[in-house]
Amino acid sequence: MSVAFVFPGQGSQAVGMGKALGEAFAPARAVYAEVDAALDQNLSHLMFEGPEAELTLTANAQPALMAVSLAVVRVLEAEAGLDLARDAKFVAGHSLGEYSALAAAGALSIADTARLLRIRGDAMQQAVPVGVGAMAALLGLDFDAAAAVAQEAAQGEVCQAANDNGGGQVVISGAKAAVERAMELAKAKGAKRALLLPVSAPFHCALMQPAADAMAEALAKVEIQVPRVPVVANVLAAPVTDPAQIRNRLVEQVTGTVRWRESVAYMAGQGVTQFVELGAGKVLSGLVKRIADGATGQAIGTPADVVAWQADHG
Repeated sequence: MSVAFVFPGQGSQAVGMGKALGEAFAPARAVYAEVDAALDQNLSHLMFEGPEAELTLTANAQPALMAVSLAVVRVLEAEAGLDLARDAKFVAGHSLGEYSALAAAGALSIADTARLLRIRGDAMQQAVPVGVGAMAALLGLDFDAAAAVAQEAAQGEVCQAANDNGGGQVVISGAKAAVERAMELAKAKGAKRALLLPVSAPFHCALMQPAADAMAEALAKVEIQVPRVPVVANVLAAPVTDPAQIRNRLVEQVTGTVRWRESVAYMAGQGVTQFVELGAGKVLSGLVKRIADGATGQAIGTPADVVAWQADHG
């Protein structure tokens, strides 16, 4: 059975995430301590105790989600003998989750990843004044139809297909008025629903160019190793292993489409039958079943999940 390990993106955060894991396992506590030190902030306290409004801020949510994902990786390595180079055919992550995937595969250090995600979160937040941009989920349209709706609604403003999540769920992003036009148009073209998302900025569209520039500058200063496992890049829906390529794809990812449906389909086409989501929530393992026929999705984020994995792979 071929396995891919996948890492969640923003929206999977919740107060209390990773707490039980840290209480049960020393390797998880070590990851949280490393992230706290890298950011010079007690981020783990915010993860465990809230307040939710502060945890949800992009600059906190991004490194926090990575911390939980890497804590799970380290616990599985210590407790269940996980060796990604041996046990995984691919790793991939949704948006910020791509950074978690790179850290898990040894391409980036945990400390560098935490600092990069803090810069990324701050830069994405600052790229567009609050209220100027928006994101919306269009349900029941395929990607091409949703992209066409976004293009038609733009009318000279930015409006793009930002996330192709699969299962008939496409997220659009751009100027608020254009996104609202697209929502109405999508319903007229047969979308089952169009929902504004509770996000603080319009991610993965051209309005994020200032954040892409900030990431190009930040990534240029960071050492990137060849990953031990091929990382399927969001913007390519194909694997990258060359450090220079990884750097370029991460910059493009800020304004580019998260091609998640195609990424999962690519991995399934390469023989992956089991997708294991490491970290907070179960969003990606849920999407897998709607994208890849016959593939299974499993989420590992709690001590009980770790024990169950051990029982199966001990």
